[in-house]
Amino acid sequence: MATVRKNQSTLTPKEKRDFVAAVLELKRQGKYDTYVSTHNRFIVGDTDNGERTGHRSPSFLPWHRRFLLDFERDLQSVNPEVSLPYWDWTADRAADAGPWGPDLLGGNGRSSDGRVTTGPFAASGGRWTLGVRPDTRDYLRRSLGTAVAQLPTRAEVETVLAIETYDAPPWNSASEGFRNRLEGWRGANLHNRVHVWVGGLMATGMSPNDPVFWLHHCFIDKLWAEWQRRHPDRGYLPTAATRNVVALTGTMKPWNDTTPADMLDHTRHYTYDSGF
Repeated sequence: MATVRKNQSTLTPKEKRDFVAAVLELKRQGKYDTYVSTHNRFIVGDTDNGERTGHRSPSFLPWHRRFLLDFERDLQSVNPEVSLPYWDWTADRAADAGPWGPDLLGGNGRSSDGRVTTGPFAASGGRWTLGVRPDTRDYLRRSLGTAVAQLPTRAEVETVLAIETYDAPPWNSASEGFRNRLEGWRGANLHNRVHVWVGGLMATGMSPNDPVFWLHHCFIDKLWAEWQRRHPDRGYLPTAATRNVVALTGTMKPWNDTTPADMLDHTRHYTYDSGF
């Protein structure tokens, strides 16, 4: 049976405990930091005018779908009952609500230095020391709603979901199309804006250091799944080999066995609890 990914707002207390415990165990094992390193390597290496795979490119969505799937499978190696929850930031918009409770991700960082002092990923607990980090500070930081005041709205998301074309030349951050509008380089700035709204480590290439990364990207993946449902006759572009980007049947680094085509049908691996 495929995994069912649920809205974090509907998780039971046990589901929250199990998810947090599995994340902490991957951190203890040293597996977690490999995800941080991988993501940072690609976000630094992906450029508008050069090779780009994980960001600024058509493969942004299938790349992260595989990235999340790998992480979810690692969580399930700890506890088979765990699945990735998603954060619908069009609904849970307050800095003191939604996923920011002490039983899930903890709250905002303190005003003096952004340090998160509540919840299971606070440095004081001794279980969330940052091994892959942009500077000498080894603790999780957030500054919710400081750099940008408002999260994307339902109306803004609906406007992006209505776009019929998946992507278009020049296949980078200047492109028109659904992928780039969702990624946030043009238009309402959806995905990127949420990273900036959370702030702290989420505003860096090492954003998986903040576990909210997975809940945010799980929702981005859910929105892609919704776009696929609404536009069944529209698909991934480009389909033909194109310089510097991954075409439909091209291999996505760092994997040697995965193409965007392989990632189109998420239902083989997981489903979502409801439509958008």
